Amino acid sequence: MSQAHHDRPREHREAAALLADAAARARAGTGSLVLLRGATGTGRTTVLEAAAADAAAHGMRVLRARCSPGDAAAPFATVLQLLGLVPEFDEPGPAASERDRAALLRRVLRSYADESPLLLAVDDIHLADAPSHRWLVEIARHVGRLRQPVLLAVTERSQYDIDVPTPGLTHTLSPALVHTHTLAPFTPDRAAFVVRAKFPSARPSWVADCVRAGAGSPLLLRALLDDLAAPGVPRPVPETTAALYPGEYSAAVSWWLDSAGPGTAEVARALAALDEGWDHAPAGAEDVEPAGQLGDLLAELAGADPARVAGWLTAMTGLGLLRPDADGRPRYAHPLLRDAVLTGVPMTRRRAAHRAAAEAMLHRGAPTEAVARQLLVSDRVGTAWAPGVLQEAGALAVRDGRPDDAVEYLRRALDETLPDERRQRLLTELGSLECAGRGSSAGIPRLTEALALPGRPQDRVRAAMALGTALAGRGRARAAVEVLRGVDEQLVGHPDLAGILHSASALLSEQDQTVRREVYRSLCERAQSAPELVGPATRALLVRFVATAGLTSAEDAMRQVRDLLAEPADPMTEPFLLGTAATIAQWADELDEADRLVERGLAGQRPGMLHPMHQALLNTRADIAAVRGEWADLPVEPPVRLHDGPSNVHAHTLIALVETGRTVEARRLADGFDLREAPDSWELNRFLYARGVQRAAAGDHAGALHDFLECGRRQTARDVISPVVTPWRSAAAECRLALGDPREALMLAEEELRLAREWGTPRTVGRALRVLGTVTGGRRGLELAEQSVRLLRAAPAATEPELVAALLAQGRQLTAVEGARARECLREAAERAERLGALRLRTLAEEALREGGARRPALVRTGSRSLTGSERRIAQLAAQGRTNTEIAGLLHLARRTVETHLTSTYKKLGIRRRGELPQALGAD
Repeated sequence: MSQAHHDRPREHREAAALLADAAARARAGTGSLVLLRGATGTGRTTVLEAAAADAAAHGMRVLRARCSPGDAAAPFATVLQLLGLVPEFDEPGPAASERDRAALLRRVLRSYADESPLLLAVDDIHLADAPSHRWLVEIARHVGRLRQPVLLAVTERSQYDIDVPTPGLTHTLSPALVHTHTLAPFTPDRAAFVVRAKFPSARPSWVADCVRAGAGSPLLLRALLDDLAAPGVPRPVPETTAALYPGEYSAAVSWWLDSAGPGTAEVARALAALDEGWDHAPAGAEDVEPAGQLGDLLAELAGADPARVAGWLTAMTGLGLLRPDADGRPRYAHPLLRDAVLTGVPMTRRRAAHRAAAEAMLHRGAPTEAVARQLLVSDRVGTAWAPGVLQEAGALAVRDGRPDDAVEYLRRALDETLPDERRQRLLTELGSLECAGRGSSAGIPRLTEALALPGRPQDRVRAAMALGTALAGRGRARAAVEVLRGVDEQLVGHPDLAGILHSASALLSEQDQTVRREVYRSLCERAQSAPELVGPATRALLVRFVATAGLTSAEDAMRQVRDLLAEPADPMTEPFLLGTAATIAQWADELDEADRLVERGLAGQRPGMLHPMHQALLNTRADIAAVRGEWADLPVEPPVRLHDGPSNVHAHTLIALVETGRTVEARRLADGFDLREAPDSWELNRFLYARGVQRAAAGDHAGALHDFLECGRRQTARDVISPVVTPWRSAAAECRLALGDPREALMLAEEELRLAREWGTPRTVGRALRVLGTVTGGRRGLELAEQSVRLLRAAPAATEPELVAALLAQGRQLTAVEGARARECLREAAERAERLGALRLRTLAEEALREGGARRPALVRTGSRSLTGSERRIAQLAAQGRTNTEIAGLLHLARRTVETHLTSTYKKLGIRRRGELPQALGAD
C-alpha cells in the first residue's frame, strides 16, 4: 500500500474501510458504487489510489481514469481511459449515436468483468466529459444487478465554488444505490500531529504557525512541510511565498484555485487584496468595514453573485482556509496563504484592485480609515476624493493618538496630484508630525518645502511657525527666528499676521539666551515706537518678560493680562495670549484660572500641527501640578535623550521623585544627562535647579550649591530675576547655611525676600520668609517663620507644599523654646505631608518630632481623609462611572498611574470593588 494503515488520518481510515468492504463484496459477486466526496486537498485521490492498490493485491482487476477539464471536448474520453484501447469504437463512423457507442463500451466492460472482479477507479468525476458522465451514471444504476461483479469507486469534488457547479454523479441516482463518504479537512490537532511527525523537535509556536498556514488542508500542509524541510532546525514559516523553496506550497495553492474555477479564483484574489489593506489597521481599530457587507463588496469587485460570495465565505471559513478576525471579517488563515493566492498576479493589477476596492467602499459609505487603508497599497488615483480621504484619515489617526498612522496616510496623499496651496498645507501637517515623532529626518525638509510653495498668508505663517518650532526644538533658536523674520518681511499689509510671528519669535527665542535678549529688545522698542502695531498676544508676552525681570507685581500683571483677554482676538493669535496668560496666572497662584486658560489654549490647537505655544501650554500644565504638590499627576517621564538635553518635565519629574521618597530613581535621572553637552535653554536652568534639590536632599550640599548658583547665573543672564520662576536664592541660602557660611546665606535670603515682595504672592513671599527665618535664627528667625505660616495658611490651597515646609521650619525653631507648640506644628506638618504624598517632608517632620522627644504621630492612613488630592480626584471620577482610560484622558495621565492610584485608594478605603467607591467616599 502507498501509506501504512495506522499512519492515515482517521477520515482516511474510515474511507479505506468502506472501500475495502465494498471490494470484498465485489469479489464475492455483488457490485456497488462508492462515492468519495471532499474539498480540494482533502486527500480524495490518495484514498482512491490506496484502495486500488489494495484491490489489485487481492486479485481484482483495476481500471483507472483521472478526469481533467481538457476531457470535456472529447466524448467518452474518461471511459476510454478506463477501458483502454477499443478498436471497434470508431468503426461505426462519425454518424454513430452516443447510445450505440455507450452500448459498445458496456459490452467491453462486461468482457473484462467475465475474466475477474473489476474495480473501476474514477478520480474527479465532476470533470468527466458529458457522455462519460452519463455512461458512468448508467453503470452505477445497474452495478448491483450485473452478472459480473463490478465495484465502481469514484471521487467527486464537493467544495463550494462561486461558479454554480454541474449536477453531481448522484443527482439522478437513488441514495440506496450509493455508499458516500465525505472527507473532512484536518482538525488543528490532526494537523499538529502531522507537523510533529515530520519535525519532532519543533517548538510549539512553530507547529502552530504551520497549522495556520496549512489552513486545514492536507494538501497545503504537506506541501508547506516539504518546502520547509531542511537539515537541522526547521526554517521559520514565512509570510511570503518568495521565501519558500522549491515552491510546493505555491503550486498547491495555484492548483486549488484552478480547481475552483475562474469565478472563485477572482473572488479569492479580491479578498486577498482587501486582506492586504487590513494589515494597515491599528490594533483594536473601530473604523472597520462591517463584516456583513464584505460579501457585497467582494461581489462588486469580482463581478460575482453576492449570494454565492456569501456562501463561499461561509464555506471557506468552515474548511479553515479563512478565519474570522476580532471584527468578524473572514481573513486568510495565514499571511503566507494570502500571498500564495496573489502569486502570479502582477503588482499593477494588485494595486488596481486596491484602488477599485477603495472606490467601491467609498461609495458604500465605509469608514474613512477603512477606505484609506486600501489607498495605502493602491496606485495614484488622480482624482480629488483620494487625497481628501487620506487627509481625513490622518486627522482621525491624530485625534486617536496614532501619529505614525497619520504620517503613513499623509505620505500617501502626497503621491496624488494637488494644487500648490493644498500641497503646502499637507506638507506643513506631515512635516509637523514627522518632527514631533523624531523617528524621521524628513520633517524639517518637508516644512522647508511647504514654506517655499505659494499659499495664503495664513498658511505661510502656519508653515513658518511649524518650521521655527521644529528648528528651535533641535537647539537652533536663531535659525527659527530667522525663518519667522523672513516671512514677516514678505507679509505686507497683514499687521495681525506679523504680530503672530513676533509672538512666535519671542517664544522660540527662549531656547537661547542671546537670541532671547535680541528678540525682546526689538519687541520693547516696537512697543515704544509703534504701540498700535503690537497686538494683545505680544503685549502679554511683554508683561511676562517684565514679571520675570522682577519689575512688576502679580496683581498688576494679572490686571494687564485680564484686560488683554477681554479684547477681541484673532483665532491664530489666541493660543499665544491664552498660553502667556496661563503662565502668569500660575505664577500669581491663580491656579484654577491658569488651568482653565491652559485647557482653552490646548482646545484651540490644531491636532498634529507644530505650534510654538503647544509645548508651552503643556509645560504650564506640568508647572501647575508641581505647585499643587500633585506629583503623581505630572506627565509620564519622557525618555532621557542625551543629545536633546533635559526638559521641563524632566525637572518636575526629578523633584517629584525626591519629594515622594524615590531616591534611587531620582539619582538615576539626575545623573542621566551630561549637562555640559545640553543646549543652552531655560529648560536646562530648570533642570539645574531640580538637580540641586535632589543633591541637597541626598546631603550633597556642595554639589547642590553649585547647581543653584549656576542656575542663578544663567537665569540672570537671561534677565530672569524674579524668584517666581526658579527660587534659586532661597535654595542656595539653605546650602550656604548647611556648609557653615551664614553670612552669604543671609545675603541670598534677604535678596530673595525683597524680590518676592515685589511680586507679592503668598507662595513666593512665604517661601522667602521661611528660608530667611531659618538662616537668621533666634527670636527674629522664629518671628519670620511664624509670618510665613500665617501668610500661607490664609493663601489658596495651591500653596500646601510650601505650608508644610513652613510648619516644619517653625516647629524646628520652636523645639528649643516651646516644646508643646513645636510638637503641634510638626504633627500638623506630618499629617499634611501624608495627605500630599510628600514622603520626604513627612519623614523630616517625624525625625524632628523624635529629636524633640515626641512619639511618632498617629497619622490618618485609612478612610477618605487619608486620600491624597490625586487619589481623591481619580476616585471621584471612578465613582461617577468613568473607565481608567477615560480618567487618564481627562487628567492627562498614563493609565498605569490611574491604576496605581486606585489600588492605593482601595486599600485606604478598605474596599475591593469599584462599585463600593461612592459609599466609601461619602462615609467620612
